Amino acid sequence: MRLWGRSIIAEREGMQRRVVVTGMGTLSPLGLDLESSWKALVAGENACGPITTFDVSDFPVKIACELKGFDPEAFMDKREARKMDPCCQYAVAATQMAWKDAGLEDGGYDPDRTGVIIGSGVGGIQTFENQHTMLMEKGPRRISPFFIPMMIADMPSGMVSIALGLKGPNFATVSACASGAHAIGTSFRAIRDGDAEMIVTGGTEAAISPMAVGGFANMKAVTFRNDEPDKASRPFDLNRDGFVLGEGAGIVVLEELEHARKRGAEIKGEVVGYAATADAYHMTAPAPGGEGGARAMALAMSDGGISPEDVQYINAHGTSTPLNDKFETAAVKSVFGEHAAKLAVSSTKSMVGHLLGAAGGFEFIATTLAVKNSLIPPTINYETPDPECDLDYVPNQAKEATIQHALTNSFGFGGHNAVLAVRRFED
Repeated sequence: MRLWGRSIIAEREGMQRRVVVTGMGTLSPLGLDLESSWKALVAGENACGPITTFDVSDFPVKIACELKGFDPEAFMDKREARKMDPCCQYAVAATQMAWKDAGLEDGGYDPDRTGVIIGSGVGGIQTFENQHTMLMEKGPRRISPFFIPMMIADMPSGMVSIALGLKGPNFATVSACASGAHAIGTSFRAIRDGDAEMIVTGGTEAAISPMAVGGFANMKAVTFRNDEPDKASRPFDLNRDGFVLGEGAGIVVLEELEHARKRGAEIKGEVVGYAATADAYHMTAPAPGGEGGARAMALAMSDGGISPEDVQYINAHGTSTPLNDKFETAAVKSVFGEHAAKLAVSSTKSMVGHLLGAAGGFEFIATTLAVKNSLIPPTINYETPDPECDLDYVPNQAKEATIQHALTNSFGFGGHNAVLAVRRFED
């Protein structure tokens, strides 16, 4: 029998382990793979358009950033795909791309020391709605026996672990729009602490459904700019009036540095810090002044041993809602002081919309690529400055810049805050 405890304790008594990114995979409204998504991001393309997957005639909101052209059978058997909600299909597909990107298709890992932690804000909501319709129209005997495993939010992690045979830490994080970032941060800590050598992590979401669209519309969280989808998501702009719902997945392979070196992996970037805080203030509104997010940024930098002056870029939560953008700006200024004016701060939600539980995974990938490629994606639709949002939001065009350290912010309903710190990889 393997002596798990003794092995882990021995590792923890040594130097703190470094954690690097060796694989990335994404499905986004801008593209069905990493390359096309990144190319469209830096080009400032907009994915928002009319909702096509259900009849929105009676809905006040008729636009979203849909994932178009996805074929699950390109990544899994047809029979297996039918047993998965789209949010699970997205996670499995993005994982396959990340796994290949990490060079792991032919081995080089210990399944017992490789985990899966994937977040989702609402899980299988499409399955829930479809099966409720079945119950109402045809009775309880017609509810699918796969309803429960298709609907629960932990199933993307479970199905990825089954598909790859990974037996390390395995669970889901559910913290609304911070779910994906919490998953990555938890994975980072698990590897740094010696609980695993590698973890597949990130977020997935498929919530463009009648109940989700109707619910967000009725709480006035989303924009009603149905006639101008190209200008609907406009973070930090004076005329912002709500977010645009999006869908997709962002999955990465995190790995202990020496393990990555031994197998000759290409290292995309290094995770150096993570922090999670709570606003303890309101169900949906952020704390005044972004107090909870400010503490998360400060703690993530402290965790990574970096100072505010070391940071050049922040991938903002940037939802395009009146309160979030104002208070996130205030939070950045309170943490960074005079250095805030020198920071580049951009929101990729201006292009892909709000991916909810997948946002943290997708935005972590965008941040890592920005650091690696010295190229910052823009905030599009920035037309009218807001006196309360007065930072450099990289308006409308990507910016070339050498980035040594970057933060990515994720804040969720319930007052959940997660911040990750990324560093350009250097030996």
